[in-house]
Amino acid sequence: MRGLMSPMDSSIFPRIALRPEVQEYVHDVYTNKELVSELGQEEAERVFESLLCCLSHPPSFTCLRASTHLYRLQDIQHRLEQHLTQQQVGGCHGNSDPTPILRHPLLPDVLLLPVSGPRDVSVLSSEVIVGAQCGSAVLRGAHVFAPGVLGAPKFMKAGDVVSVFSDVDGRCTRGAKEFQGKKVFLGNGVCVMDRAEIFCTEGPVRGVAIRMEEALYRSPSFDGVLPNELFLQNLPSIVVGHVLEPRPGERILDMCAAPGGKTTHIASLMGNKGVVVALEKIKSKVEKIRQNAAALQLDCIKAVCYNSIRAVRSDLTHEPDTDAPPFQEESFDRILLDAPCSGLGQRPNMAITWSLKELCSYPPLQRKLFTTAVRLLKKGGVLVYSTCTVTLAENEEQVAWALKTFPCLTLEPQEPHLGSQGMAGAALTHDQRRLLQRFRPELAWGRSCDGYTAEDLQLKASTDTIGFFIAKFSKR
Repeated sequence: MRGLMSPMDSSIFPRIALRPEVQEYVHDVYTNKELVSELGQEEAERVFESLLCCLSHPPSFTCLRASTHLYRLQDIQHRLEQHLTQQQVGGCHGNSDPTPILRHPLLPDVLLLPVSGPRDVSVLSSEVIVGAQCGSAVLRGAHVFAPGVLGAPKFMKAGDVVSVFSDVDGRCTRGAKEFQGKKVFLGNGVCVMDRAEIFCTEGPVRGVAIRMEEALYRSPSFDGVLPNELFLQNLPSIVVGHVLEPRPGERILDMCAAPGGKTTHIASLMGNKGVVVALEKIKSKVEKIRQNAAALQLDCIKAVCYNSIRAVRSDLTHEPDTDAPPFQEESFDRILLDAPCSGLGQRPNMAITWSLKELCSYPPLQRKLFTTAVRLLKKGGVLVYSTCTVTLAENEEQVAWALKTFPCLTLEPQEPHLGSQGMAGAALTHDQRRLLQRFRPELAWGRSCDGYTAEDLQLKASTDTIGFFIAKFSKR
């Protein structure tokens, strides 16, 4: 087995690349006056630097949500163990050591697989360049699929062993034979396709182009693995479903549902009894939600192509279709608003190309969606708001705005509460911040946790995650 390097080795793995004005904006968030008064300037600066470093690395665990509405967790775990044994016998990712499958001590439908890395892998002379999105997938265990390849050696053939690099700044031209721009090493793999096949002009080529054998981060590939039993999902996204506390027979709305991970989780927690309306304004994404629901045998999900901002019915003269938008006010027992956001908490991410203008375009959209959600929620109902970003403007400041704008809303405790409390800087009280849940991987960055006791597992799996935010409200 290859040895492990320190994830702090910035010469191998640089911190995330942001536009200067965006980096300054995020820096101001993490060094705001309220936060500095709590931590001190030096500690606040250290936490900000840890954020930039950890975002370019994958979380320490691959998280799988089990279809416990269909099968027992122990049976799913056993079948996954059998699959991984077969995969490792084949030499995938250059390691035959068994991958431990662990249960989360507080989430009864979660299986965890430790991610090993960064490992000491030698760079080869033959280089393949992939796009940033493809590179992020490789760091989380995927092979390289043909659409993600941007550049390859002139005479590359199937069977060649190559080093795979991610194009950090998006400067590599598709079809390039060599690339001298900023790139990050991801590991080594064996070509499954020739260069000519990858860059075929007759139409889009699909399938695995390079099978990763020595990935910088070791994590099993889950493409097509037990598709009706397991769903690959970030841990905070699974926590959201539990925080919503869906109950059988209820009528629930998922306002921004694609690709359907949270939607299917909600339906699973309800035991497939009730109605989950999933709204998504992009037609192709609606079809993906339906495919995921069908794979997991969840027929209580009604996926509809619709803009959630317009989901409230203004004309009350006609009898509405209860499963089709727009809906009457106070139509739903529970609502999830997993809002469109700047996504600054996603990991791994080598570079984010957002401009500051683009970054600041999300809060107004989120407020429009939130306003619709409050109108659609029944009195006594529950609204959960979540994002996968790290800014105050999209998280704690939205909570402060909501409490001021909608006196009918009350912040509620969250169960489970695995993350940190809300961040200072939005003029919320300490008690209000304690009711919020912010997953902050930068706080755990650099800590060692090699044990797999329940306590060690809970700490590492619940802290070294993507950046994520959850707020839970009830309506009086």
